[in-house]
Amino acid sequence: MAVQSEPPYLRIVTEIRRRITSGELAPGDRVPSTRGIVKEWGVALATATKVLTTLRLEGLVDTLPRVGTVVSDRAATPRTRSRAQPEHELTRDRIVRAAMEIADTEGLGALSMRGVAARLDVAAMSPYRYVKSKDDLVLVMADAAFGEASLPAVPPDGWRARLELGGRLLWSLFREHPWLAQLSPLTRPLMLPNLMKHAEWALAALDGYGLDPATMLDLHVVLYGYVQGIATSLEQETQAAASTGVSAEGWMEQQATTLNSLATSGRYPVFTRVTAALGGGYELRLDAVFEFGLGQLLDGFAGVLEGGRPGPAAPASPVRR
Repeated sequence: MAVQSEPPYLRIVTEIRRRITSGELAPGDRVPSTRGIVKEWGVALATATKVLTTLRLEGLVDTLPRVGTVVSDRAATPRTRSRAQPEHELTRDRIVRAAMEIADTEGLGALSMRGVAARLDVAAMSPYRYVKSKDDLVLVMADAAFGEASLPAVPPDGWRARLELGGRLLWSLFREHPWLAQLSPLTRPLMLPNLMKHAEWALAALDGYGLDPATMLDLHVVLYGYVQGIATSLEQETQAAASTGVSAEGWMEQQATTLNSLATSGRYPVFTRVTAALGGGYELRLDAVFEFGLGQLLDGFAGVLEGGRPGPAAPASPVRR
């Protein structure tokens, strides 16, 4: 009688568990991402997802938004693997939330229907009873994400305050779910009820100023495109960190020699002068850049809405520098 070999995912679980229990990986250390597992062991993405799910169920790892999977503080006393969730407890909402967790931490490229099933510890085909395909799942995820920020029933006074609030709420959603900015170009807008609420908010802020319909839509697209454009870097950073294991700060440190060579080459005098004047270097903070750009953008809107008169200064924000 042939002996059944151990499933590949269990062999990988055993190895990562060994690294954790031996102290090779300490609490807070990143464990291999799904892409890292695929690269190191040559397995499918769904298998890699099942590995991390099993380790999480054992209490060995935790998944942190925009950080990835790290060794849990509870790793010293791992729990036994929990039993699979009964199929009748599976719901569309659980599937969507599990998919969003994968996309938030590993990037949209790591999302698959099999991976969602592995994360929920159910049969591979079970999610298809609730969503027809991965594309349909992504749309449901996006609508759920855009619905997380509540716009107030009573808007603030003035077009500028209203657009500022709308822009900041969108930014907070892109911040929480970096993959959102990657879903669709401006030329192919997503037809989602919760996203339409944000469009309605912006258009209502522009209504009543004598603008023609095309100009109103143009201003709305400019504002949304600005927020989305800045936010694309969030997902790109998530993907880069997951695939390389190197943070943005670590990457910049690795580029120090090259940057210094460019700065001292004599070919870029203004760049050299500006960066030298910074002394301690330049720290790119996307939140601060977003706030700065939002203010400049709305100053430009004032020229259209108020006949060239500058709008009031934007209120102070905790993320501005």
